[in-house]
Amino acid sequence: MPLVRISMLAGKPAAYRKAIMDGLYEAMRETLSTPDGDRFISITEHDASNFQHGNGYGVARSADVVYIQITVFDTRTRAQKTALFKRIVECLGADPGLRPEDVWINILPSAKENWSVGNGVPSFI
Repeated sequence: MPLVRISMLAGKPAAYRKAIMDGLYEAMRETLSTPDGDRFISITEHDASNFQHGNGYGVARSADVVYIQITVFDTRTRAQKTALFKRIVECLGADPGLRPEDVWINILPSAKENWSVGNGVPSFI
């Protein structure tokens, strides 16, 4: 039940944004065993005055950098997260052609009791 939020500079075509969402979904299906149809992904685009990036941690990023934040159940293992990081970079490198340096990922673990996916009821307790 991942929830994915993507932030990026505005101006990329719809096909580019779709490729990012499709690649993330594919990577989650392969590494986290995300079920078919469990697709909750949004992109927020920012103008240049509201989007900054740096070259911290020895990574030379470009203006194409995308920030990806994934909230998942706190039951995900370190191995699953490591595999997810790697697979996301592979998928987004293939389409839409993002450089590995421009894929910035943060995973937020969340307890199952913190989720309601509809109807105002706890979904996983």
